[in-house]
Amino acid sequence: MVSTAPKRAEKTPDREPTVRLTVAQACIRFLGKQYVERDGERTKFFAGCFGIFGHGNVAGLGQALLEDEVTALDAGTEPLLPYVLGRNEQAMVHSAVAYARQKDRLQAWAVTASVGPGATNMLTGAALATINRLPVLLLPADTFATRVSSPVLQELELPSSGDVTVNDAFKPLSRYFDRVWRPEQLPAALLGAMRVLTDPVETGAATVAIPQDVQAEAHDWPESLFAERTWHVARPLPERSVIARAADAIRSARTPLIVAGGGVVYSGATDALAALCEQTGIPVATSQAGKGALRYDHPQCMGAIGSTGTTAANALATDADVVIGIGTRYSDFTSASRTAFTNPDVRFVNVNVASLDSVKQGGISVVADAREAIDALREALGDYSVDADYRDRTAALAAEWDDTVSAAYAVDDGVALNQNQVIGLANTLSDPRDVVVCAAGSMPGDLHKLWRTRDPKGYHVEYGYSCMGYEIAGGLGVRMADDSRDVFVMVGDGSYLMMATELVTAVQEGIKVIVVLVQNHGFASIGGLSESLGSQRFGTAYRYRSDDGRLDGDKLPVDLAANAASLGAEVIKVATAAEFGDAVKVAKANDRTTVIHVETDPLIFAPDSESWWDVPVSEVSQLESTRTAYQRYADWKTIQRPHIRPS
Repeated sequence: MVSTAPKRAEKTPDREPTVRLTVAQACIRFLGKQYVERDGERTKFFAGCFGIFGHGNVAGLGQALLEDEVTALDAGTEPLLPYVLGRNEQAMVHSAVAYARQKDRLQAWAVTASVGPGATNMLTGAALATINRLPVLLLPADTFATRVSSPVLQELELPSSGDVTVNDAFKPLSRYFDRVWRPEQLPAALLGAMRVLTDPVETGAATVAIPQDVQAEAHDWPESLFAERTWHVARPLPERSVIARAADAIRSARTPLIVAGGGVVYSGATDALAALCEQTGIPVATSQAGKGALRYDHPQCMGAIGSTGTTAANALATDADVVIGIGTRYSDFTSASRTAFTNPDVRFVNVNVASLDSVKQGGISVVADAREAIDALREALGDYSVDADYRDRTAALAAEWDDTVSAAYAVDDGVALNQNQVIGLANTLSDPRDVVVCAAGSMPGDLHKLWRTRDPKGYHVEYGYSCMGYEIAGGLGVRMADDSRDVFVMVGDGSYLMMATELVTAVQEGIKVIVVLVQNHGFASIGGLSESLGSQRFGTAYRYRSDDGRLDGDKLPVDLAANAASLGAEVIKVATAAEFGDAVKVAKANDRTTVIHVETDPLIFAPDSESWWDVPVSEVSQLESTRTAYQRYADWKTIQRPHIRPS
């Protein structure tokens, strides 16, 4: 018989030294040694780990985080992965995601929760991270790999599949998913997660589920696993031939418009964008994530675009013959549900690091980093400039909208405030580098239109998922990312009631945020939408039931100010502009979290964007209000069209 064994090497290499650690201990040590580098600047990638412990992770990841903290304290150093106790698993993910956004995706947090409801509470946060293309590492515990005690507490039993757990629900919500059934699988799982987390195209939620028995299992790990590792964050360069085609299309335009998205900010391309606009005179409209790409008072800044946009940006969008999307994913709000760009000859140039987004709306696809592509376009365009009459029109439209904002901000002292005025006061009284945070309700749309952004990182509205409850948790993450800026969390009563828990975490950690809590006794946004769709604000107000059984009685006696105070925040109740101004002064001088509580009228709306959002209306109804709304809907549908045409 011929032997198939490999030949023995003449000299056997020395075996690599190993270190004996549990899987959880190895995980923490590995994560604490990961770095990223972009443009030659190196940063530690993980700022820490948020966690809530239960039976699934308390003796595994919980013990490992404790050991990391105690070891660092004894050595007089910082823990590899500082631990922060959250109050709600979903909220912890929101804080982590907000932190990553404020850091332009160059730093992130890990988040751990126990098996079962603790893990599945993170599902909403996973969806939010992935939709917004923001990195977060989720470490949910899982049921026993050995199945020795099955079914264990909180285990999902499926008669058709023995290897499915509740954590499989993370798969469609994560950009990367793995489950570590054996210790040997951990290195590949963590390396796979890091690849995704540090890739601007692929990033989002990365989920590594670790069964509770595996977390506590010991293994001999090669020491090289725990050496510092630096991940390069690339800036993909555009192809010269594609830039030439894009420049030719732009040079042929008489009414071009740039739509700036979040990719401009994440790429650090705001200065490059300003230079391009000043060279060419091309006006800029911004998505929610792109707001701040230009200062509000820049001559080429037209403000927000789309369903929550300004009349200036939307008027230019209507006539634009070439639309240059930079770092935008063209959500339905940005494109006004495909009704914003109605010039029959409109063409598109789409610059995006992700090919998925670069092909939206059709047109010329420039797959590249935003800053690199803008610089290349600026050089290729040479002396191209829009005509003087187009410059004059954009300036006039911008000035007209600025007057509209000023009118919405105007207050009558001594008179109760409305939401527009609250936004105006917060904007005027905040410093240029301060950050406004919001996510859901009527406030994001009003902020998109009305907030005068003065700093690229001064506007933080989560509108990819528009998740109620994000605001306070997100504000906490923003402040943790940069404590040199005050953070103004704008939140309505509906969203506050969804998740106010992280006020406790802010108090615990000594992290200051300023929460502007707007009490309007219901869902102002959906109430307004319901009314516009002919559904008469049904089910959107916080009211007692009246004698006929409907929810239209007196207001509920809910005291949100008292609730916030009970969670440890300082609370100031205000009713007038003067009181609001005094409260902001106190809040900015404070070194602790302060909640400013103000009641507003939900029936006073922000200025109209003269735009549309596609929300279907009942085609038949006995209600006159619904029939009228359906006719408006049908009229808008006549101008809605996909933009799929030759480039």
